[in-house]
Amino acid sequence: MNGDWTTDQVVALAPDPASAKNGKGLATLNKWSNLGKDQQIIWGECQGSGKDPYRTQVDLSEPAFRCSCPSRKFPCKHGLGLLFLMVSESTALTNGTPPDWVADWITSRAKREEKQKQKTSEPEKTVDPEAQAKRAKARFNKVEVGIQELQVWLHDLIRQGLTSVSTESYKFWEQPAARMVDAQAPSLARQLRDIPSVIASGAGWQERLLQKLGKLHLLLEGFQRLDDLPMGLQADIRTQIGWTQNQAELTESENEQGSNHLVQDVWLVMGQQVETEERLRVSRTWLWGQSSDRYALYLQFALGTQPFEHNFMLGTSLEAELAFFESAYPLRVIITNRQSSLSPISILDNLGSETIDLAIASYSRALVKSPWLERFPFTLQQVIPIHKEGKWFIRDRAANLLLMSSRFEHGWTLLALSGGHPVTIFGEWNGNDFYPLSILVGDKLYVA
Repeated sequence: MNGDWTTDQVVALAPDPASAKNGKGLATLNKWSNLGKDQQIIWGECQGSGKDPYRTQVDLSEPAFRCSCPSRKFPCKHGLGLLFLMVSESTALTNGTPPDWVADWITSRAKREEKQKQKTSEPEKTVDPEAQAKRAKARFNKVEVGIQELQVWLHDLIRQGLTSVSTESYKFWEQPAARMVDAQAPSLARQLRDIPSVIASGAGWQERLLQKLGKLHLLLEGFQRLDDLPMGLQADIRTQIGWTQNQAELTESENEQGSNHLVQDVWLVMGQQVETEERLRVSRTWLWGQSSDRYALYLQFALGTQPFEHNFMLGTSLEAELAFFESAYPLRVIITNRQSSLSPISILDNLGSETIDLAIASYSRALVKSPWLERFPFTLQQVIPIHKEGKWFIRDRAANLLLMSSRFEHGWTLLALSGGHPVTIFGEWNGNDFYPLSILVGDKLYVA
């Protein structure tokens, strides 16, 4: 049952270090009762501060979690504690018939999976093409008017000079952002609302602001010439404005060369991060295909304490068919067919770039195809994390330095994991700084 699980893999599932620590603290037999297992399901009851113990269950094949505790973290410390206990005290989880509360969960999960399969296999509901075209045209016209107004506003801002906005309040940017929401261009609104953080980013903000406004101008100009651009670039522009791609059509769509966007491969889980935007949690998981030698970004969204549909363990692999979204530089995917569960994988030595210059060159080539890439995957070989003048950098064998993001708070941990020796580090590059997500030490990937 626990042959493929290690303590490091359980730690990788924790939403934060505190949860991992608390989970380890619960991995003692005297805190648990009614422990059991059946195939890939494990369960137990953990005594908390209340009268009744918390009922905890884990489906190891995903993994998926459920617990009766009120925690908003996912997985909670009880789910992690049950996994830690399985690793350290595997004989304590005896084979048996799942109790009713576990059986109900198994049944509900099976029904959801069956419902999802039926949904994907059912023929699409009949849509009135004329009404659909009319709605699409109405939205396009609203977006077009909104973009024309935004272009005028942007030109006025540039004529006044960037220093004129340094003292403006948040309301100055919120007004055009709200207008973009009205124009049904929500992604443009998000970009405008992000600008105050650029102005407050410290020395050199003028250059960063000009770069952001330049990309915004390029996007608006691209929309004016949408029909003259390649299909992939059209898709990028539409996405940056606020249109969403129909995921149901991804498996059927074909690119200009006639081959579809489906890629079957064994995918290595390279890195993942969960961010919270108000009550919405966003999970980003980066995968790398062994045969296809390409990266894929799998996004998931969950409201409040709602669990994500899929959970991934760093350093494991899954055999699956992925469908790439239409783009001039495709990265985002959906999972269309998952053949196997997560399993350990041997890391390939040739994965990644040998120098920072080569990594930047790959980013530049991608940027030529799609100028609005917000995050780009970097795997850097033979690099060392260093601390210099209050900032963290990645140094390669040629002594080149790559600035780490100021949001990254685990520089010392990264240095400790490397032991001061060259290692392989994976993370996200945004054009200005690097955010580490994982580090390869020996043949194991650790959370950065």
